[in-house]
Amino acid sequence: MSEKDLFSGRLKVLGYIIVLVIVVLIARMGYLQVYDGEYYASLADGNRIRIVPAVAPRGTMYDRNGNMLVTNHPGFAVSLLPLTEPVSEDVLNRLSGLLNVPVAEIHKKIDDHVGFDPIRIKNDVGPELTTIIAEQKDLYPGVVIEVLPIREYIYHEQGAHAFGYVSEISDAELEKKKEEGYKSGDIIGKFGLEKIYDHELRGENGGEQVEVDVTGKPVQVLGRKDPTPGNDLYLTIDKDIQAAAEKAIDEQLVQIGAHAAAAVVMNPQTGEVLAIVSRPSFDPNLFVNGISSKNWERINNNPYYPMDNKAITGEYPPGSTFKIVTGTAALSEAKVSPEEKIFDSGHHWLIPKGNADGEALGWINFEEAMAHSDNVYFYEMGNRLGIDELERYSRMFGLGKTTGINLPYESEGLVASRKYKERVFNEDWYLAETFDAAIGQGFNLVTPIQAAMIMGEIAANGKRYKPYLVDKIVDGNGNVVQQFKPELVGQLDVEDRIIRLVQRGLRGVTKFGTAAFVFGRDYPIDIAGKTGTAENPHGRDHGWFVAYGPFDNPSIVVAVIVEQGGYGSQSAVPIGKKILDAAFHLNAPKAADADKDKNKPKN
Repeated sequence: MSEKDLFSGRLKVLGYIIVLVIVVLIARMGYLQVYDGEYYASLADGNRIRIVPAVAPRGTMYDRNGNMLVTNHPGFAVSLLPLTEPVSEDVLNRLSGLLNVPVAEIHKKIDDHVGFDPIRIKNDVGPELTTIIAEQKDLYPGVVIEVLPIREYIYHEQGAHAFGYVSEISDAELEKKKEEGYKSGDIIGKFGLEKIYDHELRGENGGEQVEVDVTGKPVQVLGRKDPTPGNDLYLTIDKDIQAAAEKAIDEQLVQIGAHAAAAVVMNPQTGEVLAIVSRPSFDPNLFVNGISSKNWERINNNPYYPMDNKAITGEYPPGSTFKIVTGTAALSEAKVSPEEKIFDSGHHWLIPKGNADGEALGWINFEEAMAHSDNVYFYEMGNRLGIDELERYSRMFGLGKTTGINLPYESEGLVASRKYKERVFNEDWYLAETFDAAIGQGFNLVTPIQAAMIMGEIAANGKRYKPYLVDKIVDGNGNVVQQFKPELVGQLDVEDRIIRLVQRGLRGVTKFGTAAFVFGRDYPIDIAGKTGTAENPHGRDHGWFVAYGPFDNPSIVVAVIVEQGGYGSQSAVPIGKKILDAAFHLNAPKAADADKDKNKPKN
């Protein structure tokens, strides 16, 4: 073969290869355009189109009369929105110094972030910082200012344990809630009603579809979806009663040198909670944008635990308030008649347990014993009943289990019983322990809301209603999404006449008994009540007061405990009276006085 033929053959092979390459390229181009065209078009759009979300405001909370309690205010958030390339390290360092947020924390937010949403670095920043970023935008490429709804608790500490608080979702919470649509950086309810009704309050985020150029600058808005605000909660809380209860507790704690207390106010005929207080408290606004180390240490190091809702989690010996249960059981089981008199010498004749301060009342009947909270009389009732009957009636009243109130972390309390002592201590039961149980000491533990329920059952003629805090849930258009109704959850299995006897004994407490020095015969509303002093191995005794009124048609039940407050008649009763004053509008100016005020000259 000549050299010319050899060259010609090689040229043909090269030609075939070139043709083959061209065919492959054409085929590949056709494949990309025809089969994968839509996919790559979406990628191209992804490079020039961004979704800028608009956060939905959480629903508002109102009291039972339509007064706003929890709302939102517009605030500015500094966020990262890297449209064309990651935000440079120089910018991150500059931003860290401006916002006082560690660079490591910013990197963590970037690493944890998924999707094209802005990466929020700091919420609710002041106008001076947003002005700096706006004026020096060349120094902060990829940094944007978002307008966000910021949660606002109007009355700060007031109602904090009921309303709860919101904060940014944690890693652990996000892991559990990813399937529910939660994302890193979301603000969620962490405590109280904010936690229980988080889904109802959250709303649905909206946003804008924005076209950007090659530099990442917005060119035009392609579409917009307005955010849908969360549903509103109309509570059973009465703002004025809530404020009065908190003020009464704060003033009394200062006056007697105590530091912790709780109160519950409810309607015994429905279960509606009108006020719920726990002291010490906290300002939920501190948590909205991430609580500072200084504020958290101040709260966390408080020995009286401000974050505990003592109204539903605090477990205390009920003291003499438990005599309501013991008395109901003794009368119902015919262990005593209302007229039978028992001699109080100051100590019981079987076991030398006596009254506070060695008091001796002589011959007394049931009504007198209840009114004066006589221990010796109720020791004898415990002796006649036995611990098993006391346990049975305790559980009939609903003790030893949660009430079911729509707040998180409620405690069950404890009912004194043989089984409990045997299970925990592996010991037999003794008569002295029955005596203790009969006057609300020993193994008995109740929460303040359980104490309110006990009194409420007597007030409502044996009916027990589930306590609740939300009356209705309403959407943004004013439509009622859910209406809550009273729920009957128990009924005392005792005769009506027995309940009337107990009611009369409790009425005597405020007329001539342990609370008479505060209420007396001149109080304009007929009140039934019961004081209590619960022994405390860690300091002074706890003071109790439970009451209801008006006597003939009860609409208000109050339960108050003052930790280490001493005698309930001295520590808790004055608080209870001020709450009842507010509930019955006894401090409101009279019409004649109001007219005089109208006619006064204005300065």
